[in-house]
Amino acid sequence: MQGMARENEKIPTSRARRTATVATLAASEAVKQFGTRAANVTRSEEASEEAVARRQLETAKQIVAVLGTMKGAAMKLGQVMSFLDVGLVPEEHREEFQHELAKLRDAAPTVSFKQMRRVIEEDLEAPIEEVFSAFEEEPIAAASIGQVYRATLARDGREVAVKVQYPGVAGAVRADLQNLDMIMRVLKRMTPGLDVKAIAGEIKERIAEELDYELEAQNQRSLARIFAGHPFIVVPDVVSSLSRERVLVSEFVSGVGFEEIKRRPQAERDRVGEIVFRFFLGCMYRHRQFSGDPHPGNFLLLDDGRVAFLDFGLFKRLDAEPVELELACQRAVAEGDAATLHELLAQSGFLPEPERVDPDHLLAFIKDAIWWYTTADETVQLKPEIATNVMIESSDPRSSHFREMRHQHMQPEHLFGRRMEMLTLAVLSQLRAGANWHRIAREWMYGDDPVTALGREEADFYGRSVGARS
Repeated sequence: MQGMARENEKIPTSRARRTATVATLAASEAVKQFGTRAANVTRSEEASEEAVARRQLETAKQIVAVLGTMKGAAMKLGQVMSFLDVGLVPEEHREEFQHELAKLRDAAPTVSFKQMRRVIEEDLEAPIEEVFSAFEEEPIAAASIGQVYRATLARDGREVAVKVQYPGVAGAVRADLQNLDMIMRVLKRMTPGLDVKAIAGEIKERIAEELDYELEAQNQRSLARIFAGHPFIVVPDVVSSLSRERVLVSEFVSGVGFEEIKRRPQAERDRVGEIVFRFFLGCMYRHRQFSGDPHPGNFLLLDDGRVAFLDFGLFKRLDAEPVELELACQRAVAEGDAATLHELLAQSGFLPEPERVDPDHLLAFIKDAIWWYTTADETVQLKPEIATNVMIESSDPRSSHFREMRHQHMQPEHLFGRRMEMLTLAVLSQLRAGANWHRIAREWMYGDDPVTALGREEADFYGRSVGARS
């Protein structure tokens, strides 16, 4: 955790100031890349490749530095990049790149407590001392648009986490959204195949929801009710009376973070990975509502072995029909039924011109995106290379299925779920977690009996006969 910020540190909210920051990055990067290419004329092929690799890494570091000052939508992009390796840098520099990006996830720049105190007292309409008997001024965590503090309630002595939005962040986010295309152009130079338009569109659609902490409190309360008493999943309770648009107060939980979990023995990482998989995908297919932000900073391993899930600003609720469609498509993939998969996607609008898409090619395309939990009936140890390859094959012009992609139309109600699924895979791959993901997924795909200890515990929790459809 960083030390306290300087008193005069502020979020650059004007578009002109923030545009200047991003434009400086884009211009300097263009000049440096030109210099690298010119120098490469006189270098050997091996030396040229190494020079380009180093330039990509330096560019990545520049992006980290600029995003880290923005604290809004661009900051969110950096956090997503920090665990979804999209081939921005070559393999030999991946670890160093990940280290740089981890700074965005775990140590976002802070704003002085005096400024944050003003937000708290304005929203709660009372001095801090009246609401809290103790309040630690040093934040315990930093998010893309706010900070989290530890405090004790004056009225009942409960320990709580107080999430506070950065002052002026709403304006900063709006500026980020207008400037986001400039950042995406920098990323485009690093990886020409990246679908920057799709990524920018997704961020623009979803990031605004995170500004409303009252909405987030509602989302968190919903999942806290569902998982109350769960054997291995914890969603902290919300203190509703103290939650406002810019302040969210919830039960305090203490546990081990992602970087420490990554160093734990394989068996422990496998267990945490199964819990993460069950929480994010299980929520979607069992409860038709889910957190759309499964990045590593949003869960903690507690001392008793349970995993606490945090941050529900990005959240999605679905009707029964799209969920059943997805499950039917997964079953078709698992069974190798190309004709049924083609029919399902054609009827639901995914294939505007069904006759232009070969069913077997379509099956191969979808399988490459979800094989790890639909068709691999064996233990699969996930790793970053798997997540990268799945991302490329399912959403990138470099994909061997790019021809099929051009004839598909992603329905809006499914886009958020696909993002969640991809980011969950990225987290599990960073953990290098292993499991028979297919057998776990069959619990909601087919209503199969659980085959793992965690699955049996969860079946007991839901209070149904083992094997019954949820």
